[in-house]
Amino acid sequence: MNNQDTQPCCEKFKTSIGGQALIEGIMMRGPEKDAVAVRTNGEINLEVTPRKQRPKGSVATWPLIRGIVTFFDSQVTGVKALMRSADLSPEEDAQEEPSKFDLWLEEKIGTEGLQKAVVGFSVFMGLGLSILLFFLLPMVISGFFDQWIRSNLVINLIEGLVRMVIFMAYILLVSRMKEMKRVFAYHGAEHKTIRCYEAGLPLTVENVRMQTRLHPRCGTSFLLVVMIISILVFSIASSLALTVFPALEAMRGGFLFRLIMIIFKLLLLPFVVAVTYEINRWAGRNDNKFTRILTAPGMWMQNFTTNEPDDSMIEVGIAAVQAVLPQEEGADRW
Repeated sequence: MNNQDTQPCCEKFKTSIGGQALIEGIMMRGPEKDAVAVRTNGEINLEVTPRKQRPKGSVATWPLIRGIVTFFDSQVTGVKALMRSADLSPEEDAQEEPSKFDLWLEEKIGTEGLQKAVVGFSVFMGLGLSILLFFLLPMVISGFFDQWIRSNLVINLIEGLVRMVIFMAYILLVSRMKEMKRVFAYHGAEHKTIRCYEAGLPLTVENVRMQTRLHPRCGTSFLLVVMIISILVFSIASSLALTVFPALEAMRGGFLFRLIMIIFKLLLLPFVVAVTYEINRWAGRNDNKFTRILTAPGMWMQNFTTNEPDDSMIEVGIAAVQAVLPQEEGADRW
C-alpha cells in the first residue's frame, strides 16, 4: 500500500459529486450537470450535459425508493458514458463499416432508438451477469447444504461467505488484467480529485497528486456493503418466511425448496439495494468511529480497484470535476 493512502484526509466538507472511470477518461456527476472527460490525441475532450431535476416531494425522492431509482439511473448513465468514451478513445479512430444488421436496425428504429436499445441491453446484461455471478451462484452452492444443515442462519452465512469469496476473486482477477490497469488509474484520479476538492484546496495537479486514492463513498464500497447487508436481510426474511409458512420447512433439502428460496431472495434484491443506499448516504454525511469501521472493508478493496494515476490522468479528473461544480457554492454538500 502506498504510504499516502494511510494518511488521514484533511476533509473540510463532503460533496455529493461522484464519478466513474472510463476508457481513457472520467465521468463526473454533479447536482446540476454530468460531464464526460476523455483524453483524445493528447487533448481533453469534455462533454457536459444538464441533469434532470426531480421535483421536491416526488416518489423518486422518498427514502428507500430513491435508492432503487438512483441505482438504475447511475447504471444507465454509466453505460452511456462508457460507450461515449469508447467512441472518443484513440483506439476507435478507425471506424469499422456498420454491418447489414446494424443498418437494418437503424433504419427500423432510428439512430436514437438504436442507441437506447444498446444501452438498455448493456444495462440488462451487466445487471444480469452480476446477479448471476454474485447472487444466484452463491444461492445455488449454499442450497446443497440444506440436506445436512437445518439452521437457516448458518445456510445464509455460508451463502454470504461464498458470495464474498467470488466477489474478491473477481476483483483480484480483474485488477491483474493489463487492459484494466489504466482504467483503475483513472479511477484513482477520480478519487484524488474529489479528495482535493473536499479538502478545500485549489484543483491543481500538484494538490491532487498528494491526495489518497481511496475514498469512502466509492462504488466498490457500495457493492461490498450490498453483499454484507444481503446476509442480514436474507437471514431475517427467510426465517420469517419459514415461520409463516411451516410447510416450507418440511420441503427443506428438496429441489423445489431451493428454487422457492432462490426466487424469494432475488425478489428481495431491490430492497437490499435500497437499504444499502440509505446506509451509504448516512455514512457519507457522518464521520465517526462507527462509519469509519463500516467503510473500512470497502476502502481496503480499493487498493485493488484503483491505481496511482499520472499527471495527464489527474488533469482529466480536474476538468471533469470543474465542469460539474454547481453555480451556487455549497449546493453539492451532503
